[in-house]
Amino acid sequence: GILIIKTRYFSKIKYSSYSLMALLRGLRGRGLCASQLACSPSNSRHILRPARPMQPFYMCSTSSPDKQTTEAQGTDGAPGEDEGPPPHMSRIRSLYCKMCGKPMQLVQLPTADWRHRCTNQDECGFIDYVNPRMVVGAITEHEGRILLCRRAIEPCLGKWTVPAGFMELNESSAQGAARETMEEAGANVEIIAPYCHWDIPVIGQAYILFRAKLLAPFTIQSETAESLESQLFDPADIPFQDIAFSSVSLALRYYLEDVEAKKWRVHHGVIEKKLGSAPNDPSTFQIKDLMSMEVS
Repeated sequence: GILIIKTRYFSKIKYSSYSLMALLRGLRGRGLCASQLACSPSNSRHILRPARPMQPFYMCSTSSPDKQTTEAQGTDGAPGEDEGPPPHMSRIRSLYCKMCGKPMQLVQLPTADWRHRCTNQDECGFIDYVNPRMVVGAITEHEGRILLCRRAIEPCLGKWTVPAGFMELNESSAQGAARETMEEAGANVEIIAPYCHWDIPVIGQAYILFRAKLLAPFTIQSETAESLESQLFDPADIPFQDIAFSSVSLALRYYLEDVEAKKWRVHHGVIEKKLGSAPNDPSTFQIKDLMSMEVS
């Protein structure tokens, strides 16, 4: 059995600091879900906002790698001097130098790469290299059931997901997955093994999800600052129509396949999303370059 701890004292923090939490903890999709979320009678105090399309992440390209290569080259295949910066670099908001505070400028380096460089070249010349963000999480199982949390913040407020979030400094990816599970579900878990790695270039994120098991005393919190509720689901009852993100939906589907086949695999792939789509819309993304390897 499992004990669910009721916690209500987070309510004021959760809703009074909504904007700040959405900014700091949102997964950069910047959009809500595809359909307007309904508010159940038991949760009538929660304000669920109307849907709007997801916007592409400002630091990553919205075109395929092949298209990027074509855009950055001349007709003879060599880098085109007059083509200008690629679209994904033009969207980066690097306005002022982190070192000296002077304005930044998007320039083409001698290596042919486009980067934002400090205009104070004589005294500074700092180059801003912007990289994708790492998201870590865990698929936690207990007595055949899977732990899911219903999000209390945007994007996808009110939708279900596995505990996951941005990896922090001074922690490993596995430690980050365990930390996120404690923060979002109040659950103490043991990370068993890596399970899937998804790249999502259009929003500038890479996901690493682990398999995990719930540890004694086998408790979860029904509500936290980041989750409206947490619950253990039987595989047949997982609400796939209300799963928050394409990365999580894919991971759970492969997970159930592996459980059914009674063998574990490790999965890697690239999730391609349509522009303007919602984070959880199953008709607007596809998995490509899928690699799955059976492990003992």
